[in-house]
Amino acid sequence: MPPKEALMTKRALKRQLRDGALDANQFGDDGKVRRLPIDRGWSPLAGVGGGDDRDQAYLKTIKAKSPGQEQLIKAIDQKNLVLALGPAGTGKTYLAIAKAVEALEAGRVGRIVLSRPAVEAGESIGFLPGEMEDKLAPYLRPLYDALSDRLSMKRVRALMAEGAIEIAPVGFMRGRTLNNAFVVIDEAQNCTYVQLKMLLTRLGWHSTMVVTGDPAQSDLLPEMSGLGTVADKFEAVDNIAVVRLADRDIVRHPLVAEMLGVL
Repeated sequence: MPPKEALMTKRALKRQLRDGALDANQFGDDGKVRRLPIDRGWSPLAGVGGGDDRDQAYLKTIKAKSPGQEQLIKAIDQKNLVLALGPAGTGKTYLAIAKAVEALEAGRVGRIVLSRPAVEAGESIGFLPGEMEDKLAPYLRPLYDALSDRLSMKRVRALMAEGAIEIAPVGFMRGRTLNNAFVVIDEAQNCTYVQLKMLLTRLGWHSTMVVTGDPAQSDLLPEMSGLGTVADKFEAVDNIAVVRLADRDIVRHPLVAEMLGVL
């Protein structure tokens, strides 16, 4: 009769083969470093200092790439309510979610609440099939993308399961008080004045709220967006930061800045 240790080894091996082997290292220090897959094909560094075998990785740290982004990061660190206005590609949503993840991991807040209006970009796509979560998924997808760039999707799902991260459309925010939370309201240019007033008054104790949007790209009917009006009124409030990003703060492809300059 084989020893007990051998039986346990075989049993563990079968379970490992059945469930799939997991490399614990791929989940280690998830919020700090993400390893990029190494493509063994052509590389521009091939033959230069052994570039083919270079371990590609980048530190997942927040670093401003423009004066406007630096101003936004400082405002989020210093104020409990920040409005970030600017054209597409200036990093408004990314920086807000990155600071939210940073605050959650540091223990400064107990949860992250992300909200976004469920408004189509200029065309009606009709009724979507599935349950409520399935219907809302296409509208909230940009928030998942930003989260997955700061955390692995495995960790995002775990945090959402335990309630540490919540993603909800604007329509579900009425009547709530958000204490000990980092709140991000994305695409706020698609909110009316009444909706923004409702959202802004959700702010509770020990919480930070960042509202992002581009008043020039509203998908609502003309004059229905309330973001520009709210931002103008908040300019006079000392405890609220209104950060206006410009074309020089765009960090996407250089053509984006050139297109916005002529469109």
